[in-house]
Amino acid sequence: MKTAFTSDQRFLDHDTGSGHPERPARLSHTLAHLEKQPWYATLQSIPAVACDPDQLALVHHQTLIERARVSCERNLPYLDTPDVAICRESFDIARLAAGTVMALADTVASGQADNGFALIRPPGHHAEFDAALGFCLFNNIAITARYLQRHHGLEKILILDWDVHHGNGTQHLFEADPSVFYISTHQYPHYPGTGSRSEEGIGAGKGATLNCPMDAGSGDAEYIQVFSEKVLPAINHYRPDMILVSAGFDAHHDDPLGSINLSTGHYQWMTREVMDCAAHHCNGRILSVLEGGYHLDALAQSVAAHIGTLNDSNTDPVAH
Repeated sequence: MKTAFTSDQRFLDHDTGSGHPERPARLSHTLAHLEKQPWYATLQSIPAVACDPDQLALVHHQTLIERARVSCERNLPYLDTPDVAICRESFDIARLAAGTVMALADTVASGQADNGFALIRPPGHHAEFDAALGFCLFNNIAITARYLQRHHGLEKILILDWDVHHGNGTQHLFEADPSVFYISTHQYPHYPGTGSRSEEGIGAGKGATLNCPMDAGSGDAEYIQVFSEKVLPAINHYRPDMILVSAGFDAHHDDPLGSINLSTGHYQWMTREVMDCAAHHCNGRILSVLEGGYHLDALAQSVAAHIGTLNDSNTDPVAH
């Protein structure tokens, strides 16, 4: 397997302030851990690049884009809601995040790499059409899904979101569109309150949303069951042209923002299962993007387990 990887020190410039869970150390700590892995040097490095503000409009209303730009220019403390902490540089860093995921998508969609991972911030899956929410300014993975359809001619995109929180923004952006299938496993009920089993899409998109709400306390066994019975059959039935993963690692048992008890090794298991689906339907093409994960060690170790598996470098399972 040839795995592409992208990150950038500029992502640390998005300053959320003291005590905020979505802090720069999430990336710096994870990157330091990745650089120690024997396979790190084999990853294909993709330069980070900012997107044009107009590209944000692939999924977002112009008023949100302009509000974000002006709010950061004025150095306001937050955008739309107090949990979306911002600083003067945040608009430019959010553009860098979205653009970098699109650059990685170019690499994977063109066959220059089999798969790829974007270690970026701020995250994106809570961002709605016209509102920032849940640490997220813009919806990186949704922008990239639309970009892949418009610029690479992919017809059917599947987004798998295994963050502990439901990706309300991603679901709502595509819930009427059968060309993007959104699947989510998430703690329920939990922030942001969406993602019930009954939410299956609307109109032409009915059936192209699959929510798998998980009870607090669920662990590896419960996730294996829902993957085996719901998630993997849905992927295989849809037969996507590319799989995008909203890769949050806050379902880990050490994470402070959730009550799901996944082991580090379970991220290897989920990755392998998704890779098997991708091999059957879309030439192995997987694009994975960091979302949540707030315990520094658990995040770093889980990301390493995920990338090492994408890169076909982990031969032994990680237990912790």
